[in-house]
Amino acid sequence: MSTDHPEAAASEPAAAPLRLRAVLLGLLLAVALCAVTPFNNAFRQATPLGGGHFPLAPFVIFFVLTVVMAFAARLFNRPAWLSGKELLFIWILMVLVSGIAYTGLVRTFFINLTAPHHFATVENRWLDILHPLLPAGWYPRGPEAIDALYNGLPGGRSMGWWQVLQAIPWAVWLPALVRWGLFIALCYGIMVCLVNLLSRQWLHNERMNFPLLRVPLLMEEAYSQGQLKSFFLNRFMLAGLAIPVGLHLLNGLNFYYPEVPSIPTLILTGTYFPKFGLFSGFYKMKIYIYPAFIGFAFLTTRQVSFSFWFFFLLGVIFFGLLAVMGYNIPAAALGVTFGPTLSRPEEMQMVGAYGVFFVFIMWLARFHLADIVRQAVGRGQSPVSPTEWLPVPVAAWGFVGGVLIMVVWMASLGMRWWAALLLVGAFFMILLVASRIITQGGIAYFTLTAAPLDGVLTLFGSKFFTGIGLLMAGVLQKALFLDLRESLMPSLVHANRITEKIGRKRLVAAAIGLALVLGVVVSFGAMLSLCYRFGIRELGLDWASRTTLYTYENIVSLVENPQVTSDWVRLFTLIGAGLMVVLVIGYHRFYWWPLHPIGYLTCYSSAMRILWFSFFIGWVCNALCMRYGGVVLFKKVRYIFIGLIIGDFLMGGIWALVGLFADASYQVLPA
Repeated sequence: MSTDHPEAAASEPAAAPLRLRAVLLGLLLAVALCAVTPFNNAFRQATPLGGGHFPLAPFVIFFVLTVVMAFAARLFNRPAWLSGKELLFIWILMVLVSGIAYTGLVRTFFINLTAPHHFATVENRWLDILHPLLPAGWYPRGPEAIDALYNGLPGGRSMGWWQVLQAIPWAVWLPALVRWGLFIALCYGIMVCLVNLLSRQWLHNERMNFPLLRVPLLMEEAYSQGQLKSFFLNRFMLAGLAIPVGLHLLNGLNFYYPEVPSIPTLILTGTYFPKFGLFSGFYKMKIYIYPAFIGFAFLTTRQVSFSFWFFFLLGVIFFGLLAVMGYNIPAAALGVTFGPTLSRPEEMQMVGAYGVFFVFIMWLARFHLADIVRQAVGRGQSPVSPTEWLPVPVAAWGFVGGVLIMVVWMASLGMRWWAALLLVGAFFMILLVASRIITQGGIAYFTLTAAPLDGVLTLFGSKFFTGIGLLMAGVLQKALFLDLRESLMPSLVHANRITEKIGRKRLVAAAIGLALVLGVVVSFGAMLSLCYRFGIRELGLDWASRTTLYTYENIVSLVENPQVTSDWVRLFTLIGAGLMVVLVIGYHRFYWWPLHPIGYLTCYSSAMRILWFSFFIGWVCNALCMRYGGVVLFKKVRYIFIGLIIGDFLMGGIWALVGLFADASYQVLPA
C-alpha cells in the first residue's frame, strides 16, 4: 500500500552534516520559547505561541531565520551561516518543546497536583475519599505553598522574576517534581523508541505523506538551491499570500477598531436547518474559514481530505437519524467518562474504531515488526535506515524496558499489575493512532473524542481498578495522554522525517533528548514562577481548572459507586469496530475505494467541527486541479495554497506581537 503524493517521489539531497552551532541555537530558541509561552498564553492570554502540530512561533522564527540567513549570505557574498537542513532541525526542536510549555504538559500539571488539597471541601468528601489514595511523594503537601500558588505570593506582583524564583517553596515542590520528572522522561523515552522502531515502516515501506511538512521542506529546498527569492516572488505564491494578509489585516483592525469593516470567517447554520428531524444535527453546526487549513487540505491526498469532511457530515446526519428513529439516548447512558468531548453514546464508536485501526496498522507492519524482533534477539541484521536515530536493538529493548518500568512503577504504588499493563498499552495505542491521523492527514489541530481510559472502562468496568489505580489512571491520563492538541509523539514522527537527510544521528538523538529535558525543566520553572507571582486565579486557566476538577469528581464518583459498562456503550463500541473493519478491508483491498479510515476516526472530534469546511474547500480545489491539469498543474497551483499557509501564520505572528502591547489579542488560528 502506498500513501504517496504526486510530489513525494521527488529526489532529495544527500545527508547533510549537523554542526554544533545549529544544535546550540536550536536549544537556545527552544528554551526561550518554553520560558515565554506560559506568560504569553496564561497571563497575557494572547495568541498562543505554540498550539497544534504546526505551531505558530516556531514557524515564524524559522521563516525569519531563513530569510535573514539568505539575505546575509547574498549581502556578504559568503556561504550561509546555517544550511537548509540545519534550519529545519532548529525548527523541529522548537516544535518538539512548544507543546510541553503549555497544553501538552504544564497548562494543567500544577492544578492536577494541587487540586485534591486546594479544592477539598466537606461537601465533596475529597478529604475522606481522595486523600487516603494520594501516593506519598507524588503530591506536594503544604497548605501555605498551595494557597500561594492559587493566590500569588504576598507582594508577588512587585517582585522581579528572579525574586519570585527564589521565593518559591522548593522544599515542598522538589520531591514531587523529581518523581514526576523521572516519570515524564520515561514516557518521552518510550515515545522516542517507538517512533524510531516504526520510522522505516512509515517513511519507506508505506511512504506516508506529511502535509504539515510540505511548506518547511519546500522553503528549505529553495533556500539550499539559492532560489528563495524566486520562491517568494512566484505569482501563484503572491496570490495565495494576498488572501490571508488582506483578510487578517482587515479583521485585525476591526478587532481593535470596530468602525473598520470586517469579513466574516464564521458562519452559523442554525437559521438554515430545523431543530428537529433528520437534519437537526446541522442546527448547531458552524462553518469556520481558515486559509492555512485549506492549504494543508490541498497538500494532503484527496482520499484523506475527502474522508475528513464526508465522515463529519455523515456523523452529523447520524445524530439526526437516531432522533428520527426515536432513539434519544441521554449522555447519562455513558455513566462516567473521562473523554474530552465525549457527550453521547454514539461517540463511543471511536473506542472500537481506534482499536481496530491500531490492529490494522500493526498488521501492515507485521513483516517489519518481525524483523525488529529478529534484530532485537540477535538473529538478524538489516542495513541502518537513515530515519533511525538509534540502532534497532537499542530502541526495541528501550521500548520494552520502558514499558515494564512503567508497569512496575504503577504497580508498586497500588495499581494491579495487569490493569497497569493494559492502561499503558491503551495510552500508547491511542498515541500511535493519533500520530498516524495527524501526520498522514495534515491535521495541525486535533482532539480526541474518547480517552484511553474510556476504552478500558468500556471493556472491563471501573471494578477493574483499585481505588488508587483509578486515581492514578485518571491523573496520568490528564497529565500526559489526553489533550493531543500539543502532544509530543506526532511531533516526534515529524522530527523523524525532518532528520532523515541529516547526518550525525547520535548528535541528533542527543539534541532531541536534551531539548525535551530542558523543555520540561524550563516550562516547570516558568509556570511555577508565573503562578506564584500572579496566582492561578488571575491567570487564564479556567478551562484547565474546570477539566481537572471534572477528572477528580469522576474518580470520586467511581470509587464510591463502581459502574459496569452499559448496553448502549457496548453496542456503539461494536458498531464502531464493525464499521472500521469494513473501511480497512475496502481501503486495503480495492484500489478504487474512495474512503480513508482515518476520516472516520475524526468524525466526532471537536477539531473536525472547526476544520471540516476547510478540508472540503481544499479537497474541491485539489480534485479540480488534478482532473483538469494533472500533476503539472498541481505543482504550479500548489504555491497558491502554500501562500495561504505562510500568509496565515505570518499574520498570526504579527498580531501576536501586537497583542503583547494591547489589552486583547486578535486570534488568527484556532486556539
